[in-house]
Amino acid sequence: MPSIKLQSSDGEIFEVDVEIVKQSVTIKTMLEDLGMDDEGDDDPVPLRNVNAAILKKVIQWCTHHKDDPPPPEDDESKAKGTDDIPVWDQEFLKVNQGTLFDLILAANYLDIKGLCDVTCKTVANMIKGKTTEET
Repeated sequence: MPSIKLQSSDGEIFEVDVEIVKQSVTIKTMLEDLGMDDEGDDDPVPLRNVNAAILKKVIQWCTHHKDDPPPPEDDESKAKGTDDIPVWDQEFLKVNQGTLFDLILAANYLDIKGLCDVTCKTVANMIKGKTTEET
């Protein structure tokens, strides 16, 4: 399977299967625009807004979810619940608040809807039922 190199903001290089990174709409669009759909490339793709520790976690999440069906389009009539986070994701997201917020920023920057959804639901669950003084 072809791979691509991603470079974190702090200079670390990660070699990742193209199919795994295509979960990122940002990277997928860039690969298509550059005509690098499936063959990969030797030049690393710089991700200036994502450090190595967070990029490693994003790649780990994408690797675990590589065979998931694409997320459905937003359905406004469907209630947005926060209690449907898969067990693997719950364990994966047992991190400190700073890391969780960095994952949200990375998921947003890279446009990875599934990761964005579970990280935001995790934050919602953290503050659910708390008063303004407690949050």
